[in-house]
Amino acid sequence: MDFFVQQLVNGLTLGSVYALIALGFSMVYGILKLLNFAHGEVYMMGAFAGYGVLTLFGGPFALSAPVAVVIALMFLAGMVASGSLGIVIERFAYRPLRNAPRIAPLISALGVAFFLQSTALLLFGADFRSYETYEFIDLAKGIHWGPLNISIVRILVIVTAFVLMIALTLLVSKTRLGKAMRATAFDREAAAMQGIDVDRVIVATFFIGSVLAGAAGVMVGLVFYKVYFLMGFLAGLKGFTAAVVGGIGSIPGAMLGGLAIGLGESFITGYVSSTFQDFFVFAILIAILLFRPSGLLGRADIQKV
Repeated sequence: MDFFVQQLVNGLTLGSVYALIALGFSMVYGILKLLNFAHGEVYMMGAFAGYGVLTLFGGPFALSAPVAVVIALMFLAGMVASGSLGIVIERFAYRPLRNAPRIAPLISALGVAFFLQSTALLLFGADFRSYETYEFIDLAKGIHWGPLNISIVRILVIVTAFVLMIALTLLVSKTRLGKAMRATAFDREAAAMQGIDVDRVIVATFFIGSVLAGAAGVMVGLVFYKVYFLMGFLAGLKGFTAAVVGGIGSIPGAMLGGLAIGLGESFITGYVSSTFQDFFVFAILIAILLFRPSGLLGRADIQKV
């Protein structure tokens, strides 16, 4: 039971990160029908922004400010950096191709991903950078009750992820911007004719999705310590898988898909072998595409004739 509960905690932690990445894929696809394969690199840049703030305050071995303040600023920096990067990507890589054949923005997305990888390599080098979380956070703190042992960092990651997901759900369902986003996703041309500034809505969508990815990057750094220039590639693929499993274009589906992928990967690693964790994730992707292409909570597109 102790081992099962620990794998459950690991799965929720990993699933929370995947869910935040998947939300960016789903939001952009829901409005533009675009698969933003540069999203993983946006997440990677957020992780490096958080590391930059940590270094600015003296690094993990000699923090010059309270831990809570530093962590808050790390999240803020990661989210703002990734959000700003998302806006720039939309403006220069996707907007000029908005009315082009669908293959053009897809190729552009791959080009942006490679460009950001190379930029990170030039700026930060190929070495792994470490948050060294255990140096400035007492990992012994947390919840230790019966079989449940969860560190304060994992509690922070899971709670923050769920708060962000709830905030996004409320934004989309209750605010004027959320209504504009839903209208644009349903019919972009009709939304424009009703007076909705479609360009503004699309920029806001990229910004919000990228902000969530930046938060996920800082979370990964805090829990798993290591950040490097290629970390966005596999995480982006798994975030995309989570979005497809849940139903790409569906916000609740992205959350469900992320948690399902994270839990499945954790239990496969714990009870079988870490060798098969990636095999499991992409086998699930293939199975969903074959037997339920719309995903668990997605709906098939209406074909107009």
